[in-house]
Amino acid sequence: MLTFQQITSIVGGKVVQHVQQSPVAHLLTDSRKLSQPAGSVFFAIKGKFNDGHKYLQQLYSQGVRAFVVEQGEQRELSRLYPEANILQVENSLEALQELATWHRAQFHIPVIGITGSNGKTIVKEWLAQLLSPDELVVKSPRSYNSQLGVPLSVWQLEPNHTVGIFEAGISQPGEMEKLQHIIQPTMGIFTNVGSAHDEGFSSRQQKIEEKLKLFKNVELLFYCADYEDLHQAVQARQIHSFTWSRKEEADLSIKAVTTAGHRTIIVFSYHGEKQRLAVPFTDEASIENVLHCLAVLLYRNLSISEIQDRLDRLQPVAMRLEMKEAINGCYLIDDTYNNDLAGLAIALDLLVNQPQRGKHSVILSDLLESGLAEEKLYTKVAELVQARGVERLIAIGPTISKYRSLFKVPAEFYTATESFLSQFDAGSFRDEVILVKGARVFGFERIVHAFQQKVHGTVLEVNLDALVHNLNYYRSKLAPDTKLMVMVKAFAYGSGSFEVANLLQFHRVDYLTVAYADEGVLLREHGITLPIMVMNPSTDSFSKIKHYNLEPEIYSLELLEALLKSVVATSSYRIHLKLDTGMHRLGFLPEDFDALFSLLQQYPQVQVVSAFSHLAGADEALHNDYSQLQIANFKSMAAEVEARLGYQVTKHILNSAGIVRFPEHQMDMVRLGIGLYGVEATGVEQEALRPVSVLKTTVSQVKAIKKGQTVGYSRKGTADQDKKIATIAIGYADGYDRRFSNGVGHAIIHGRRCPVIGNVCMDMCMIDVTGLPVTAGDEAILFGPALTLVELAKSIGTIPYELLTNVSSRVKRVFYSE
Repeated sequence: MLTFQQITSIVGGKVVQHVQQSPVAHLLTDSRKLSQPAGSVFFAIKGKFNDGHKYLQQLYSQGVRAFVVEQGEQRELSRLYPEANILQVENSLEALQELATWHRAQFHIPVIGITGSNGKTIVKEWLAQLLSPDELVVKSPRSYNSQLGVPLSVWQLEPNHTVGIFEAGISQPGEMEKLQHIIQPTMGIFTNVGSAHDEGFSSRQQKIEEKLKLFKNVELLFYCADYEDLHQAVQARQIHSFTWSRKEEADLSIKAVTTAGHRTIIVFSYHGEKQRLAVPFTDEASIENVLHCLAVLLYRNLSISEIQDRLDRLQPVAMRLEMKEAINGCYLIDDTYNNDLAGLAIALDLLVNQPQRGKHSVILSDLLESGLAEEKLYTKVAELVQARGVERLIAIGPTISKYRSLFKVPAEFYTATESFLSQFDAGSFRDEVILVKGARVFGFERIVHAFQQKVHGTVLEVNLDALVHNLNYYRSKLAPDTKLMVMVKAFAYGSGSFEVANLLQFHRVDYLTVAYADEGVLLREHGITLPIMVMNPSTDSFSKIKHYNLEPEIYSLELLEALLKSVVATSSYRIHLKLDTGMHRLGFLPEDFDALFSLLQQYPQVQVVSAFSHLAGADEALHNDYSQLQIANFKSMAAEVEARLGYQVTKHILNSAGIVRFPEHQMDMVRLGIGLYGVEATGVEQEALRPVSVLKTTVSQVKAIKKGQTVGYSRKGTADQDKKIATIAIGYADGYDRRFSNGVGHAIIHGRRCPVIGNVCMDMCMIDVTGLPVTAGDEAILFGPALTLVELAKSIGTIPYELLTNVSSRVKRVFYSE
């Protein structure tokens, strides 16, 4: 960690105010992403669309006490922020870059820099996956490859990392020198040369030369020699390189690429030997990305069998191309983030490699980043669309519409997105794979929404911004060194494991926890690399746990003995010891210790990562004495664990309720569960959290019934007067508890609570909407901010956990940011 004084000496500028010596660990550029105020320095950056100086007061009120600013009079800044350290610089972004450059210089590890027109993020993510069995990889989050993203990425470097992988993107001359100074790559990958950002350069050659500046001092550059302009430029600069080619002899010579089902067979020659590998992808973009990664693995001298094993586990990366279920049996490929010509070709390859649907359709905007003359550009677009077998084109934009005569496939043309949406007919799309690809200015997210808004009658909407808010709320209660383990068991309390885990990984929690090994395997298969503890490992799951780098909780001698039977001399295992301090569910008691440590001493390759216990009544004040007794017991037992092991372990006992009620006992780590999902278990600080989930459905039918008529199974609902009844598309098979029958449960329609009438059925239930203008298709909310989980749980004598985890997997999860 750095002090504010050290930062000022690194970046220069004028010290407006220096009032404290607190260490700084976190660089903050986005006020919405505040996690640990006490250790953050906020860089107030003036961007094209926003000005960070607008958020100084908000961040100060949230506890931030270090700021780097560009503007403000000294006396006024001191008056507004009397307890803050404030540094004034000419350019906050450049100050951030200088700090990141200094930080990078503190590490002497291999760093791979990646640039190119396309594929940077995918190559980075896949290379990180492929190297992770050998290395502790730090990499750019998502597509953090800009002047702002790169310094934030490099700041992640920590002493335990063994390799860094950072991508760098530029759109005009003069940018790459700055990124090169920050990344200082020791090796490089140039993915390809395409038309992206051509308009920012005088020529394709200039763009290549500018991008090559990233590799000024690299020991080795990996690239495809088939890009002739690139190959000549690299040779002219005399950069030591590792080349691969499909056309010529190279370090890695590709002899054949053939498709076999959903896999691609690659035959190649390396060091004079012919080899064969299979990769789990068939589209051209993925093959090119894989070949870059293969070159790196071969250079690192991995065996062919080991490479094949890692390729078999390689997972697709959902970055700019997002695939989503849509209306009427359609499937949506959402590529609304870039629209260059090369990207279109890649997206079309992905489109035509989707065998699960019939027709292939494209919704395409004007292309804004090609650098080509209009007629030449749209001639190429028309050729691509026709060559890929697109059966339906919807073209949006004044320029592409001007060249409609070039397109030979069935096509519709609209000058603006609004024109298309005003005539949108959902019924005209059925059983298609639809590529939605457009420039940001066209707002194609509205088109994506139109295709998705009626996908299913019943959905669980998960607000990712609320999840982040709740995460930051609990983080604000932690000491700077306290680690955070987050529960994503039971489908992330019903919210959706993969999406929630991805969010938590992005926000750098320390650990995830699942109930069973299979849950951890699914997370790994979806690209989650965080440490994962498995709470209930079965004796037949240890090989899977080892293979996927999971960490089992061990709570009994029998379970430990089963684990040790699977241990071989060369294996290392990381385990967590569960101690029973009074919950009396699972865990070791003090009388088990002699046998426990006798076994562990025979297997030094088994490392105890943590010792932990569970509080039985942390959520209620009436159990305070018992909780304190448990904590005291745990500290005593944990001390004996460390004494017998001869090394320290991570210690944790606090759950969500404990974080609020016993902050003085945070120890090394805390475990966040239901609190993340918007339920403050103690009830004391519920207002500080934001509801995360909204369960909603639609009205299927509305009918009038007469006084005395009955509703539903067993005729449990009786009309005490003439009523209007709405049938909604949710039942106990969806997780809407049958105990909500007969007026206990409610649905909110048009802002009013409407009671359930009669018994909840398997797939539907009926509600009383008398006096409301309700029609079929109207939205009905079963829980959310206006009808909370806490309130609903009390009404049927259960807890919010049960309501959340009971939401069926057949209910579609829709994730969104506000």
